[in-house]
Amino acid sequence: MDAKEVLKFIKEKNARFVDFKFMDFIGTWQHFSVPAAEVSESSFEDGYGFDGSSIRGWQAINESDMLILPDPATAFLDPFYELPTVSLTSTILDPITKEPYSRDPRSIALKAESYLKSTGLADTAFFGPEAEFFCFDNIQYGSGANHAFYNIDSIEGIWNTGRDEKPNLGHKPRHKEGYFPCPPSDELANFRQDVVSTLLDLGIHVEAHHHEVATGGQCEIDLRFQPLVKMADALMTYKYTAKNIAKKRGKTVTFMPKPLFGDNGSGMHVHVSLWKGSTPLFAGSGYAGLSDMALNFIGGLLKHAASILAFAAPGTNSYRRLVPGYEAPVNLAYSQRNRSAACRIPMYSPSPKAKRIEFRPPDPSCNPYLTFAAILMAGLDGVQNKIDPGDPLDKNIYDLPPEELAAVPSVPGSLSEALDALEKDHQYLLKGDVFTQDVVDTWIEYKRTNEVDPVRLRPHPHEFFLYFDA
Repeated sequence: MDAKEVLKFIKEKNARFVDFKFMDFIGTWQHFSVPAAEVSESSFEDGYGFDGSSIRGWQAINESDMLILPDPATAFLDPFYELPTVSLTSTILDPITKEPYSRDPRSIALKAESYLKSTGLADTAFFGPEAEFFCFDNIQYGSGANHAFYNIDSIEGIWNTGRDEKPNLGHKPRHKEGYFPCPPSDELANFRQDVVSTLLDLGIHVEAHHHEVATGGQCEIDLRFQPLVKMADALMTYKYTAKNIAKKRGKTVTFMPKPLFGDNGSGMHVHVSLWKGSTPLFAGSGYAGLSDMALNFIGGLLKHAASILAFAAPGTNSYRRLVPGYEAPVNLAYSQRNRSAACRIPMYSPSPKAKRIEFRPPDPSCNPYLTFAAILMAGLDGVQNKIDPGDPLDKNIYDLPPEELAAVPSVPGSLSEALDALEKDHQYLLKGDVFTQDVVDTWIEYKRTNEVDPVRLRPHPHEFFLYFDA
């Protein structure tokens, strides 16, 4: 839609309010609403003022005025409000210069798309994330000076085979056996259908949904690939929809990558391909049917993987998932089928249009605008500098002798290591002013101060089990 069509849509739906959604710096949707009568064509040019000082990682209080500019192409009737409400995803502008705000993640993603076109290498970067999540029945957690705890429950959880559920009917997936049992073991099939049906009504193309490997309610819903910014918008709508439908059903959804000990965590494998017009650029006669451009793109991803993960695996909890033994892609290598490799080339179809690269280390707690932009910039750096990705890793990594295994580099072992890598390796992100030095520095400072240090300094509950009787 354009602005006129949005105004017509508001009237057709008898909308009482218009809700403006935008991404904070770290990765959570924020919003505010105005009465529908307050929206006019000029709203899509002038925007709306708000206080940016309370948004994580944004302005100081002495320079807090910001503008929110709605994108008319993102309009949909929000299904979760009691009164008819039209939702618009928005970007953030500086109120004085009217330029996109440099720390606005959506603006960064838009700049990444513009930079791609300016290189002449391609005009479109298609992205297709596979975002996994858990749907639990109860979650309790707390942390203080003298306590720390969490307690998770799920009707599907294998730990509940002996619980008195009046009656307990069993059918609870065992650890690592949640892929793909039918109902009644798949307790969440109807919930996922509800989410998918809602997404389809909102105009988001869904390819499939299924239970995932872990016990306790792990799920996956796959969205059909779209250009970078459209896909990031769609992914945020997907997360918003899953969380709200879970709440309506008395459940709760988390995209936290590793909530359960001893079972698979939630990843977000990201499929990416470059196109020029209607021509796919990653198909060729090289390894796994890839073009030289695709192999160089992989070279860029592998070279910059550690710094990409500062955005793509952005929490301390992300590195509870990125460990060997849980199908985690911890090896900085590429392969046409090996799921322990950071880059995989799916071989489901011989069609050139289906040829793509799957970058597997990201997880769904990330900010997709920043993550997709970082992936694109790293891959383009590989293409521009013709970076050789080395030899593929087609062997079972767990069967390699120690001397061969030692030659395969790994992803960072912690968020702290990923942030150190970003501090040393970020020049590729600054091309075309896509990321700015301020964005990189602010991200590193925020993560170290608000996440790395608070987790590092607190006693861990398991330490009492290990050391209290020392």
